[in-house]
Parts: sequence; C-alpha cells; structure tokens
Amino acid sequence: MSDIVRVGFVGLGDIGKPMATRLAAQQAEAGLVLGVFDLAAAPVEELVAAGAKAAGGAGALAAGSDVLCVMVNNDEQVRSVLDEVLAAAPDGLTVAVHSTVAPGTPAELEERAARRGVRLVDAPVSGGVMGAGTGELAIMVGGTEEAFAAVRPVLDVLAKKVVHAGPIGAGTRFKLARNLMHYAAFTAATEAQRLAEAAGLDIVALGEVVRHTDALTGGPGAIMYRDTTAEMEPGSFWFTTFGHLRQLAEKDLDFAIALAEELGVDVPLARIARERLAPGLGFPEEQ
Repeated sequence: MSDIVRVGFVGLGDIGKPMATRLAAQQAEAGLVLGVFDLAAAPVEELVAAGAKAAGGAGALAAGSDVLCVMVNNDEQVRSVLDEVLAAAPDGLTVAVHSTVAPGTPAELEERAARRGVRLVDAPVSGGVMGAGTGELAIMVGGTEEAFAAVRPVLDVLAKKVVHAGPIGAGTRFKLARNLMHYAAFTAATEAQRLAEAAGLDIVALGEVVRHTDALTGGPGAIMYRDTTAEMEPGSFWFTTFGHLRQLAEKDLDFAIALAEELGVDVPLARIARERLAPGLGFPEEQ
C-alpha cells in the first residue's frame, strides 16, 4: 500500500487558498499529492501553478482523494459540497470540515457521511491568513480516534498546534469558545479606542502598544491556565497568584471608568469587567 496521501481541497478563499498553497509547497516533503477545486477559476489556476492538480468538481476531487478538506463559507455550502462528495466518495475517504459551522451541524454531517462509509471530522482553524500561509495555524478537531488519525498527516502540515478536542462537534465548540473571546476582545478594543480618542490620544499608537505588549504577555490567554472555572480555595496557589492581578485590574478599571465619566464616553464593557472579573477568575463572591 502506498504511503502517499491523496489530499483534496475544496474552497480557495481568504483562508482556504493559503492553506492549500501550504499543502502544495510541502507535497514532496510530507508525502502528499494535492488536488483542488473552487468555483472561481483564478485561485485554482494559482494552485495549479504551485503544483496542485485541478478537479472538475467536489465529487470528482473526492473520488481520487484519501482526505478531503472543505473550507467554504457557511453550513449551507458545507452541506452542498458534502452532497456532491458522498455521491462519488470512495471507500476509506475522510472528510475534514474546516469551516466554522453551527454547533449541531458536525454530528448531522458525520451521520450522513457514515451512511456512505465516509469518516468525517470537524476541524475549524484559528490563526488567520498569516498562520494559514506559514503552517502555524491552530486546528481543533472533533471526531473519532480513527478519523483523527486519518487526517493528522495533513493537519500537521497546516498547523503548529493540533488539538483532538473530543468527539464529533468538539472542534466546533472549541472554536466558538475561542472566538467568543476573540470578538469580545475586539469590542473592548473599540471601547478603549473611543476613550483614548476622547482623551486626545493617538489611537494608532495605542494599537501599536497593545499589539506589542500582547505579544509579550499573551493577551487574554495569559490567565487561561487553570483546568477548572470553579471557585478557588482561599490560600491556594491560584488564589494568591490572581490576587495581585485582581488588585491591579480593579484599580485600573476604576481609574478608566472615572476618566470615561469625565470625558462623557460610554464604557459598558469596562463596567462589566469591573463587576465580573473577580468572580470570573474564581474568587468567591464574598471575597
């Protein structure tokens, strides 16, 4: 049996194209052969120039693949691709859905695939265009051990961090939790920009400072080391460690809220953070 893994990639958009380009560049080293399909001709031509083979459709691509990666826009498009794939799927095919879909969609897709003898994992990605192009993505996978093992050689080319999050759907739930923080932080950033602008500051310089210091400290992820969200025991390691953080945070939030009031800037997220940071960290309500 050949050790070469035949990989198909459907969806050559903003993230899909650099992911597929990464696979094309690593084919020889990783023992892969890449085929691609997209409704748009231009990205397909780019991938062919990079060493991939073009297919006439998702079904034709699936018919010659061991692993099929799907990176399209939404649940409806994923279902449409899967319908075409399952009509032509060979024995032993494993489908990796990289699109971020609704929490219940992966289990539905896996059930449909299983009826045709096809394995399926949900494997959404995090890391943006930069990570996709350099093979430094994080990929969060939900599915059986067998299906995970089948896609792992492909994911290892695409990602620096691959997490088998659990059964089908776990990858998607993992991604949604990660993106909740991502976009809530974006919203907090817009609040900080409004405060800084009202104070007469250069908000471009503020962004530069935020990116510089987050690269050093880890940003919001810097607090995410506990393995539970339960209340902390007074005197425990984390109670002591987070005690100093809480003290600084509450002081600075109080000052920021006072500045906002002085300048007439609405900062609802800052007020929520002042109220909820301590219990969120795990401090007992009375502490």
